Amino acid sequence: MATPNTFSKKKKTSEYVIPLNVPTEGEAGETGTWRALRPVLIPEKCIGCFNCWLFCPEIAIKKTNPIEIDLRFCKGCGICAMECPTKAIKMVKEEEE
Repeated sequence: MATPNTFSKKKKTSEYVIPLNVPTEGEAGETGTWRALRPVLIPEKCIGCFNCWLFCPEIAIKKTNPIEIDLRFCKGCGICAMECPTKAIKMVKEEEE
């Protein structure tokens, strides 16, 4: 019995296709109710680098100018705020909003 290979070879080439785990919007469902902290954008500080969009594990950030945060899918992890070079995103307690 053959064992499944993690990499699959394309026909007639020497290139390999590496499977990637690409997250989709709200992969874990609407996680907004799990939050203790929520991200708040300070639009005048945003430079449009999209680091927040790139690192968001739930794809809760829309790549627009300025960015939009879909709180239905945001878990409140704070990665977006940590990755923002201009501190345009701050994390606040859910009750403060």
